[in-house]
Amino acid sequence: MAASEKPYPFDHIEPKWQTYWSQNNTFKAADPGEPGSEKPKYYVLDMFPYPSASGLHVGHLEGYTATDIVSRYKRMCGFNVLHPMGWDAFGLPTEQHAIETKTHPRLVTKRSVENFKRQIQSLGFSYDWAREINTTDLEYYRWTQWIFLKLYEKDLAYEAEVPVNWCPDLGTVLANEEVIDGKSERGGHPVVRKPMRQWVLRITRYAERLLEDLESLDWPESIKEMQRNWIGKSTGTEVDFRICLPLSSPNVSIEDPKSVRHESWRTLKTCGNDNREKIRVFTTRPDTLFGATYMVLSPEHSLVSQVTAKDREQEVKKYQKEAASKSDLQRTDLAKEKTGVFTGAYVVNPVNQKKIPIWIADYVLMSYGTGAIMAVPAHDERDWEFAKKYKLQVVEVIQPGIVGADPRVRPGGQGQIHGSAPTSESAFTGVGICINSTTSDKSFSIDGMQSDQAIPKMIEWLEQKGIGKKSIHYRLRDWLFSRQRYWGEPIPVVHEDGKPRPLSEAELPVALPEVKSYEPTGTGESPLAAIRGWVEVTDPKTGKKLKRETNTMPQWAGSCWYYLRYLDPKNKREPVDHAKEKYWMAVDLYVGGAEHAVLHLLYARFWHKVLFDCGVVSTKEPFLRLVNQGMILGEDNQKMSKSRGNIVNPDQLVRDYGADSIRLYEMFMGPLEMVKPWKTKSLDGINRFLARIWRLIVHEANCILDAPPAADERKILHQTVKKVTDDLEQMKFHTAISALMIFTNEMTKRKTRAKQSMETFVLLLSPFAPHLAEELWARMGHENTLAYEPWPTYDERYLVETDVEIVVQVLGKIRSRMIVPKDIAEPQLKERVLRDENVMKWMNGKSIRKLIIVPGRLVNIIV
Repeated sequence: MAASEKPYPFDHIEPKWQTYWSQNNTFKAADPGEPGSEKPKYYVLDMFPYPSASGLHVGHLEGYTATDIVSRYKRMCGFNVLHPMGWDAFGLPTEQHAIETKTHPRLVTKRSVENFKRQIQSLGFSYDWAREINTTDLEYYRWTQWIFLKLYEKDLAYEAEVPVNWCPDLGTVLANEEVIDGKSERGGHPVVRKPMRQWVLRITRYAERLLEDLESLDWPESIKEMQRNWIGKSTGTEVDFRICLPLSSPNVSIEDPKSVRHESWRTLKTCGNDNREKIRVFTTRPDTLFGATYMVLSPEHSLVSQVTAKDREQEVKKYQKEAASKSDLQRTDLAKEKTGVFTGAYVVNPVNQKKIPIWIADYVLMSYGTGAIMAVPAHDERDWEFAKKYKLQVVEVIQPGIVGADPRVRPGGQGQIHGSAPTSESAFTGVGICINSTTSDKSFSIDGMQSDQAIPKMIEWLEQKGIGKKSIHYRLRDWLFSRQRYWGEPIPVVHEDGKPRPLSEAELPVALPEVKSYEPTGTGESPLAAIRGWVEVTDPKTGKKLKRETNTMPQWAGSCWYYLRYLDPKNKREPVDHAKEKYWMAVDLYVGGAEHAVLHLLYARFWHKVLFDCGVVSTKEPFLRLVNQGMILGEDNQKMSKSRGNIVNPDQLVRDYGADSIRLYEMFMGPLEMVKPWKTKSLDGINRFLARIWRLIVHEANCILDAPPAADERKILHQTVKKVTDDLEQMKFHTAISALMIFTNEMTKRKTRAKQSMETFVLLLSPFAPHLAEELWARMGHENTLAYEPWPTYDERYLVETDVEIVVQVLGKIRSRMIVPKDIAEPQLKERVLRDENVMKWMNGKSIRKLIIVPGRLVNIIV
């Protein structure tokens, strides 16, 4: 768009005011003790952006625009607003880009940050740039390392050999969420499960607090529910099943359970070796124990190799290898066909002393419960599907019904016992009446009880017998905290005689060494392991040779506490000053995508609680209110991505339409939380709207009178103030913009406008289109920025409707409309209606048979 074609001179206005804001530190937040800190504080935070090499697209701008509007509004409402920005710059994507382009990750990061910052500043966001942080800065990650030492001190960081998602091509461990269909989300490289030495954080110790404290947060219920499910608290019972193997050897062929007849199941003797190992299972349904007809181990369970019969070893190992290539999400997909392999071994069901076969199946995860389940196919859908496929025994121990509700149901009644495949169409998973649930010696029974009421009795009996106990389990697993890559925070640990030893605080920071090669080693070790001069160190006190930890921290580390460093980014003595933390925390408004619902938010909450326990922070939770913006799709209604070629870069749009037009369009597309498709053509309408405002105030300045507004103008003005204010409080930006458009249309119709009305309007406009608003404010004679002007208020007196529109019907059909005083008397209303030209035309001189008046709404004339 040529300069002469621009509807108003945004290309001059916007750089002018961006320069002004920067030079005058307009948006600097006041720390405690500084002028301005006496105001109430308001901390507005964007989710920490990762500065990718490809730069921003318009989807990123949605959340940033929303927080900027709120920040500008709150400043004008008298708040001391903290609105910072920084860069979550460590991580795998940067390192992969560096490898592909043969450019050092530090240089890639520097260029990406510069580009992101340039793009963000071109949109006029009101960040306090004096607080800018970068996770790759040495003075930042020294405190990330310091927090790691605190975790270690509290026994929350430990080394372990654990099965992980290993991607040989990327040379690193991936989180479950980074694996799709057995391949890496980035690049589509094969992923396998393999045991590796890892640093792990004991987030599980905080599971209950993470769960309980969710209730106090003003977050979307869907996000809280996702966190609850991820933590996955289950109250149930641990039960021990004795392994039953021939005494001669644990690895011998055992009769295939598919050939076992019903009669033999009833008469099998228990094993005679009471000292053999037990397998512990966790169940939330101890009321179904009598119906457990087989056991399933996770393919990774440590006992698989010990119990597998020799003639089953090859098949079991093959299955284990196949399971290792699948993610946990794939393995637990309810729609997935169940697969498994019989180990050749058995356990004894402790409640009825019957031998049941041990299988392995990938739908059982080592990461939940004990990695072993008792399978009750009659009352669990997954177990039922598995039993149906492999023709395993089904014993019904719960019968549909309610105790006392049906006289045909008798306590101790017998249900079906199937010797092979189930004959019913599905498992019964509801509450019912217990059957087939009496010990062989008749000393204990829950027959006839309602199943949910039988659970406590069952637990009590198991505890008395020493074969089970009440227990709480969490689906949440400890956090794998290692990455076998170069571009991450070094872990502040050395190894002495193979054992880890944390460094002292005085030895921080541990800086990343400058390297020529940062490509994956392919051995599972970090590229740092090859730098002998960095890895091998000498203990200055003892002279002993030590080795540095060569794994690095994951990208999540720096983003777990960044919101605290914004409060005190230059502090060299501690992560954050106590007075500043106490003044600013917690975050009042946190805005970001729902894709971070679990990992980032959960990890940040965990670290915050640890820091709370260490006395570093004064609040139990970091983020009081969370708002998720909806995704902005490409013009093809698909998620924006480089592979689809549908990314919309804001740079050209800023040149063609101006930043204010983009900001308004981002918010006018619909509710903030909704998914919305981008339409560049729609920017034309927004651009014309801003041009109309420019004409009203600049081109038609002689129509603006320094006089009080007329009554009708005053009414429209106060209605607009109320609507925009209410909508901003609720973050309904699209309807607030609609109100501004309605006001503009009303003012366009008028030959003159009051200066007070137009100045108020400019203040209302300023959070949405700050560049244009600043320019108009200056042109209306104001010397200072409007950023801290008091937000307009409205008077309820001027919101009262004094006039109403009356619909006039003749013989039931609308023939006219008229505006009349709200309190008009019926005789005066009748007189005005009958004088109306349209009414007279349709009456055509006929006499009135009846005249019906509905006050404030309509008049119906029957002739």
